[in-house]
Amino acid sequence: MNVAESVEGLERYPINLRYPRELRDSLEDLQLLPLITPTGAQIPLGQVAAISVSDGPGLIRTENACPNGWVYIDVADRDVVSVVNDAQAAVSAQVDLPPRYALTWSGQYEYIERAKARLMFVIPVVLIIILVLLYLNFRNFAEVAIIVGTVPLALVGGVWLLHALDYNLSVAVGVGFITLAGVAVETGVLMLTYLDRALQLQRDKAKSENRALTIEDLNDAVTNGALHRVRPIMMTVTTIIIGLITVMAGEGAGSEVMRRIAAPMVGGMTSALVLTLVVIPAVYVVWKRLSVNQGQEPSGQLGQAERVSGIG
Repeated sequence: MNVAESVEGLERYPINLRYPRELRDSLEDLQLLPLITPTGAQIPLGQVAAISVSDGPGLIRTENACPNGWVYIDVADRDVVSVVNDAQAAVSAQVDLPPRYALTWSGQYEYIERAKARLMFVIPVVLIIILVLLYLNFRNFAEVAIIVGTVPLALVGGVWLLHALDYNLSVAVGVGFITLAGVAVETGVLMLTYLDRALQLQRDKAKSENRALTIEDLNDAVTNGALHRVRPIMMTVTTIIIGLITVMAGEGAGSEVMRRIAAPMVGGMTSALVLTLVVIPAVYVVWKRLSVNQGQEPSGQLGQAERVSGIG
């Protein structure tokens, strides 16, 4: 036990009082230690106390000035969040913590929860910025709705590939899906821009012939506009897939995280290709047919199309 403290300038050293080593270096010696009773008799300590040796913690850790112990959980074939949720339910139902004890779940689960809270703020802000930029580009809410409404279809391929590779949801997978959505929006904007340009040219042709725009003119315009974008979009998708396949095949430090970022994009670019070349032109035709059937002249984006006519 500490009986005093030695002060040497700014340094403090405790003064300990303890038995000599030869009286405490074995369990038998401790049991034979003499204990003096109030009557003056001496009896062995082992007759009045149970003395045993037990294993204690290999390392005493403290956090926030409180001693703490760690229990490590290895996760296999499941995602961390579901494992922790099940463990929390089991602990709350079966474990009663004594007073002044606390339980905290840390590790990858803590990082995921922190990233989730950050993404819950960042994603809505990013979506608002994307909507504003799309509207500034097209000046038309309908075309913005076409792109935003069809983007979830581009994520289908990423979900399928994640299922095939048996990848669980994680922060890295979420980053991959966000990147995939950005590429899908980019190709969708490119397709809609050329559809508007083709429709404007067809409308000018009908006007020069002194006739109204017909459904056949609309179909021809959409077909021609989509066909002009097949090669650039195919080149974009192929380049992205080839580049990311090398990431998927990589080994070494950080490869596990990079594969989970690349997997949604590799699978999603296939469905994004179908989205851009098939779904967006089909939705565009349905939307413009409403104006043609009502006898209204569809609005064009000739100025915007002329500015990008040199792309691809």
